[in-house]
Amino acid sequence: MIKRISIMMTFIMLTLFFAGCSKKDQEINRTSLKMDTVIQIKAYGPNASEAIDAAFTRMDEIEQMASANIVTSDISKINQAAGKEYVKVHPEVIKMLKTAVKYSKLSNGAFDITVGPLIKLWGIGTDNERIPTDAEIKSKLPLVGYSNISIMDGNNSVKLLKEGMSIDLGGIAKGFAADEVIKVFEKYGVNSALISLGGSSIHTLGKKPDGTPWTIGIQHPRKDNKQNYLGIINLSEQALSTSGDYERFFIKDGKRYHHILNPATGYPTDNGVMSDTIVIDSNIPDGNMLADILTKTVFVSGIDKGLKVIDSLPGVSCMAVTTDYKIYKSSGWKIQLDNLNPEFTMANRQ
Repeated sequence: MIKRISIMMTFIMLTLFFAGCSKKDQEINRTSLKMDTVIQIKAYGPNASEAIDAAFTRMDEIEQMASANIVTSDISKINQAAGKEYVKVHPEVIKMLKTAVKYSKLSNGAFDITVGPLIKLWGIGTDNERIPTDAEIKSKLPLVGYSNISIMDGNNSVKLLKEGMSIDLGGIAKGFAADEVIKVFEKYGVNSALISLGGSSIHTLGKKPDGTPWTIGIQHPRKDNKQNYLGIINLSEQALSTSGDYERFFIKDGKRYHHILNPATGYPTDNGVMSDTIVIDSNIPDGNMLADILTKTVFVSGIDKGLKVIDSLPGVSCMAVTTDYKIYKSSGWKIQLDNLNPEFTMANRQ
């Protein structure tokens, strides 16, 4: 068994060029391990240091609420009470759950936060990763289904209707955190920053101090070398999220088993997509959270169904890469892809 787990920024590399040395342009760069991933923040301005401190504190608060790996979190309490009773939770958890359910409906279940039992069964990215039997997977499938999340708005309470169900917000909490960091920066008057949560969730606030956009390289999905880009894009005031079958996976008998599970089958998604990147304009509310959700939606739905979902959403665009090294774009993708790796070709949707 060959195993590769990456929590560092292995599939989105940032190439940043900075100018100026005044206090206004002073760069503050901090890195921390939070929310089970590496967080990197670069910010500029006289209040940048205080803003980053406050941002990390805010992320700690979110992790304490939303992590399924912290026994005292709201999500753990919901999971522990599955099939038994309602649990009163923080209003921000309600917001994440409601948003998740909304887009689960929109995607016909391609995105579903109730895959917790399947995630635990496979254990991908942990010391217990393995290939479950068909019987084991079939036994867990009845526990997967967003329609069995019951939310009582009046008192912010949640209940999972079947015992044994469990929620995992891994596909949404980082994006929510990035949205909250932007609010913190606005409070401190920071208008030039780049926030990277594990490399998979990125937000560009304003432009670089020299007035140019942020330059972001999207790594080749089948090469570890960080200089092997698929291509390079420029962003300003946008949220970006990427999902791929190379973030957490293991290989056995020549087959890749990755962490993005299909809620309908219980197996790692296998539809020819190996990565996709969502970009959302900053004027779209909760853009980072939506970007996180929609990357999973496209990955599980596949090129045709997934990009149709993206085409229906204003201010949202997507670029998806298939295992035959073809790149497909949503109708709204207008971003120039520079220095395209010659191994990849642009393809037209049918």
